[in-house]
Amino acid sequence: MKIYLETHGCTFNQADTDIMANILAKKYDIVYDVEEADVIILNTCYVKLPTEQKMITKIRKYKTEFPDKKLIIGGCMVEVDDKRLEKFAGDDCWIGPHKLDKVDEVVEKAINGEVVHEYGKTRAIKAGKGKKNSESLVHILQICEGCNGQCTFCCTRIARGFLISYPIDVIVEEAKDAVEHGCKELQVTAQDTACFGMDTGESFADLLNKLGAIEGDFRIRVGMMNPQSIKNQLHEVIDAFKNNDKIFNFVHLPIQSGSPKVLKEMNRKHTLDEYKYILNEFRKEIPQMSLATDIIVGYPTETEEDFNQTLELLKEIKPDIVHISKYMHRPGAKSNHLKEIDHNIMKNRSHRVNQVKTEVMLEKNKEYENTIQNVLITSKGSSGGYVGYTDSYKNVIVDEAEIGSFMDVKIIEGKRTYLLAQRI
Repeated sequence: MKIYLETHGCTFNQADTDIMANILAKKYDIVYDVEEADVIILNTCYVKLPTEQKMITKIRKYKTEFPDKKLIIGGCMVEVDDKRLEKFAGDDCWIGPHKLDKVDEVVEKAINGEVVHEYGKTRAIKAGKGKKNSESLVHILQICEGCNGQCTFCCTRIARGFLISYPIDVIVEEAKDAVEHGCKELQVTAQDTACFGMDTGESFADLLNKLGAIEGDFRIRVGMMNPQSIKNQLHEVIDAFKNNDKIFNFVHLPIQSGSPKVLKEMNRKHTLDEYKYILNEFRKEIPQMSLATDIIVGYPTETEEDFNQTLELLKEIKPDIVHISKYMHRPGAKSNHLKEIDHNIMKNRSHRVNQVKTEVMLEKNKEYENTIQNVLITSKGSSGGYVGYTDSYKNVIVDEAEIGSFMDVKIIEGKRTYLLAQRI
C-alpha cells in the first residue's frame, strides 16, 4: 500500500508529518505523487479563515477526484473545529496532532473500510520521534507543544493545548542524530519556543547551549519567542545566542500591534515598552541581529489612532521580516464576540501597513550592500541560482554554489525579500 502525506501550515505541522511518515514507512511505501497513493493523509492548518477555506476546498477536491482512495484528515482542524469537519469529512478517518503514535492503526482501519476519529489531548512526547529526511539539509526540532498564552484572537491553543515541554536530553539526542545524518540547519520550533521548560523546570537557555555544543558544521534557527515568555529569562537567552556561533543571529518576536491599548485588549501579557526593551537588549548585545515580527491588522477594537501607532512602531523598530495578517474571527477564540471592523477600513489599513513593510524591509536589506557575508547554501532557487542564509538568517541568492556548503559572498544588491550576491 502506498501513502501520500500533504502538509499545510507551520514548521511544527511539517514535523508532525515527518513523525507520521517515519512510523508509516516501516509498513507502507511513502509516495510523493497523490496519483500513486492508496491512502491520502491531509495534515491541515486552521490558523486563519483563508486557510480554513483552503482546507475545505482540498477535502472536497480529494473526495471528488479520488473517490477510491482512503482520505485521512490530520492537523489542527481536527481539534479546533470537529463539528465543521464532520460536515465535510465525517465519513473519513481523522487523526489529531496529539495522537500521531496511532497513525498506523488509523491507516490500517481506513484500508479495512472502518471510520475512526482519533483525536483529543494527551501529554505525548514527540521529541525523538522525528528522524531527518535523508534528502533534506534541514531538520525540524520540536522542543515543546502548546503555550502559556491566552491571546484573545488565537485558536491554535485549542488545537495544541497547554504547554508540554520535552526532555532536554531527548531533544539533544534527536539533534545529534540529525547532524550525524547530514543536517546543516536545525530549526528549533514550538508554538512559543521561549516558554520551553516553564512546566518542567528546565531552562530554554540551557537547551540552546547544549544544542550549540553538538559537534559538527551546522546552524541553528530559533523559532518564534513570545515576549511574555522571554522577558524573565532575557539575558540568559541572549548569552546563549552570543556564546554559540552555530545559532543564527535571528529572532522572531511577534508584537501584533503598536498600540498599548490593543495589546492589553488582545491579552498579550506584555507591554509595548517591555517589547522594545527586549529588542533593544538583543540588538545592543548582538548588533548584527535580524528581526522578524508579526502584525494583526484590524483587530475589532483597533481605532485609526491605534493603527497609526502600529505604523510608527514598524518605522521605529525596522524589522527585517514582517508577517501581516488581517484579523478574522476564529473558532473558539475569545475575541469572537467582538464586532469586526468595516471591510473597506480593513482593506485600506492592510494596504498602508504593507507599504510600510515594503519600505522597511528594503531599507534593511540595502544596508547589506557591498558587505562580505558567510552563507550556508541550502537549495537551488526556483528561478535560478542557489539559495543560502547569512549568519543573520538573511535570504541570499547566488549564481554558483554547492548545496550544503558554507561560502563567503559579496552582497551586490539588497532586494525587498532577499540579498543578491556573487561568489568571492
